[in-house]
Amino acid sequence: MRLGVIGPGERLPAERELAVMLGVSRDTLRDAMGSLAEAGYVIAKRGRYGGTFVSDPLPGTTPVVGVDGELRQRESIPATEVNDALVLRRVLEVGAARQAAAAPLAPPARRRLELALSECGEAPLADYRRLDARLHLLVAEMSGSLSVLRLVAEVRMRVNELLDRIPLLQPNIEHSNEQHAELVAAIVAGDADAAAAIMEEHIAGSEALLRGFLT
Repeated sequence: MRLGVIGPGERLPAERELAVMLGVSRDTLRDAMGSLAEAGYVIAKRGRYGGTFVSDPLPGTTPVVGVDGELRQRESIPATEVNDALVLRRVLEVGAARQAAAAPLAPPARRRLELALSECGEAPLADYRRLDARLHLLVAEMSGSLSVLRLVAEVRMRVNELLDRIPLLQPNIEHSNEQHAELVAAIVAGDADAAAAIMEEHIAGSEALLRGFLT
């Protein structure tokens, strides 16, 4: 939800289907849904068109799972943890961009990239980080490796927790959108070196902001 895979107001898959997708028991899934509901991320609706839906709007910050298994916000994040997340992100996403550009790109995949780029570029402030994350996840998906996608999704959640702690500034958004457009163009053109260089520059900018505010 925070990564933009399922948007605000959208319905989640049925319990049985979702449990299979996530590889967990239905009891575990119900416990997780209960925690998400308490944290304000999902709402249950009854009736003919009922089900579990993503809250609209979503809560403004990214929760983490505490040692007791409950979702909560942290008051502070150690500098060592900030550094670990940022280094891991750089290693994973630069490599993912390079591989995405080197891999064959079918027309449907190209259309998905261009749509994600357009939606991110036109996003209102409240939705920007969610749609930005979705574009980055799509680049990771284009690498062709499910393992890479999962690792990028995991590190992006960690980075989102950091991003929630700094201001979102319009000049930064405009520059980010320009780099997104260059990145997608490089991937579509099959230029692996350019895609990696653009992603590295893109990540370095947000990394500098995060280190400046948080360390």
